Amino acid sequence: MLATAVSVSAVLSAVPAAAHAGTAAGGARHTEAARPQSVRTGPVPVVLLPPPVRAEDSGDRLTVTVRHLGGTGDGRYELRCHPAGGSHPAAEQACETLDRRTTWGKDPFAPVAPGTICTMLYGGPATAHVTGTWAGRPVDARFDRADGCQIARWDALVPLLPDTGV
Repeated sequence: MLATAVSVSAVLSAVPAAAHAGTAAGGARHTEAARPQSVRTGPVPVVLLPPPVRAEDSGDRLTVTVRHLGGTGDGRYELRCHPAGGSHPAAEQACETLDRRTTWGKDPFAPVAPGTICTMLYGGPATAHVTGTWAGRPVDARFDRADGCQIARWDALVPLLPDTGV
């Protein structure tokens, strides 16, 4: 990450010298005694500015990789939201689903809580891996359909994840 540092005291101390350096011929000059003096009382403050905003950094960005679904559902899709775009086949609907599921204090990509009692229903071999940034937070979530809880977790994110029809 690039950062620009500006020394405030260096800028301010250069102003009096620059203002008097170009005095016209015959003009009055300050004597050393009359020249304003800079006062330094400790470490020079540094102001760090954020890097410039890049177009590719705007909005939320996710990569969805789906495997073992069969048919045309397998693949890797890019999703951008706010505004919606990317190679995801249902970008606008996926963004709307994520927006609805994003609430304060809840992670829409959270795994099933340990100790949760789940039905022993098998939903097929499909898996998905979602990475990127959502709501300013990093995302690295894995999904499968190994039991009733995992199926419900997957289905809650359709159409971000493909509808398996099961």
